[in-house]
Amino acid sequence: MAKRVGMEVSLAIGEAAKLADVDVVAAYPITPQTHIVEHIAELVANGELNASYIPVESEHSAMSACLGSAAVGARTFTASCGQGLELMHEVLYVASGMQLPIVMAVANRALSAPLSVWGDHSDVMAVRDTGWIQIFTENGQEVFDTVLCAFRIAEDQGVLLPVMVHLDGFHLSHMIEPILIEEQADVDKFLPPFKYPLALDPKKPVTMGAFAPPVIFSEAKKAQEVNLQASKDVIIKAWAEFARVFGRKYSPVESYRTEGAKTLLMTMGSFSETAMETIDKMRAEGKDVGLVRLRLWRPFPTEELRLAVKDAETLIVFDRALSLGGQAGPVCSEVRSALYNQDKKPRVTNIIGGLGGRDVTVAGFEEIINRGVKLAQKGSQPEFEMFGVRE
Repeated sequence: MAKRVGMEVSLAIGEAAKLADVDVVAAYPITPQTHIVEHIAELVANGELNASYIPVESEHSAMSACLGSAAVGARTFTASCGQGLELMHEVLYVASGMQLPIVMAVANRALSAPLSVWGDHSDVMAVRDTGWIQIFTENGQEVFDTVLCAFRIAEDQGVLLPVMVHLDGFHLSHMIEPILIEEQADVDKFLPPFKYPLALDPKKPVTMGAFAPPVIFSEAKKAQEVNLQASKDVIIKAWAEFARVFGRKYSPVESYRTEGAKTLLMTMGSFSETAMETIDKMRAEGKDVGLVRLRLWRPFPTEELRLAVKDAETLIVFDRALSLGGQAGPVCSEVRSALYNQDKKPRVTNIIGGLGGRDVTVAGFEEIINRGVKLAQKGSQPEFEMFGVRE
């Protein structure tokens, strides 16, 4: 039977890695991710987790070591965020291009300059096109669950792709929450032993990911894209199986009180729970508003998004990252693209806020919704505004 434990969310990630029985962890500490890998190092040192823990000199080295361990068939885990995620950026493409099923927790953090250790989604958006499956979480239980699901998804024989589990830095990573820690026997039923079909063997030397001339590079990238898009079906099946075993269900796009709502707010990550309170308040006041939460970021859930918003008049996308010099935030740009050729669609507006760890309260989200509706009515260009910026 699962144990309910009051625990820092970062430590719960370490517990999930232990239950997944990871073989190798290569990581470099960086705020606000540090507690994740510190706890795993402690579990290894205490003999609670039988794994090789590799302390490296940088995040670039961390991901490089993960490439090697995954390539020989070891269940591999790491964690990073912000500047560290950027330092390993070039290696991320190798992990996905070589079909190495690494799982990485990312405690989202703002990118410099100016220097910030606090959270937003600028690091996520900087790595969105690296070919990794990417999933967002809203609370500690979801983080714990998603790490377990990530191994199931990544290691599926029809996928074999790396997975990032995103959690908001500090707003979520350092929170102490009640979390159900599942029994090892139940996790073992859900997560089968890892059997990598492409494992390197010194007795049968091969070359992988080597120089590709123009005559095959496009075909390789096309195959990678087809595989990533096809992973969505496996992700949905993994979530369904998780719900069957543990009773908690997840979906690519999740709606909250959207019935009859003419105006929808869209959020990602831990701020979604504050947004839910706002929707409750405004609904109680008789306002027809609802919330749509984007959980699956890559592959992008186009069909699920279209279905979730088709009856709304206005969709306000709340971005926690800037696309500097662009027409909208990165999430809003994706949403507009997904809805572009639909006959029945809402008018999409964009509010950007929560940058560098700045909070957005219930009252703040109410203002965001009201401003988003005014933008839609005004039809101004560009159709986005910054929230909470002091003039």
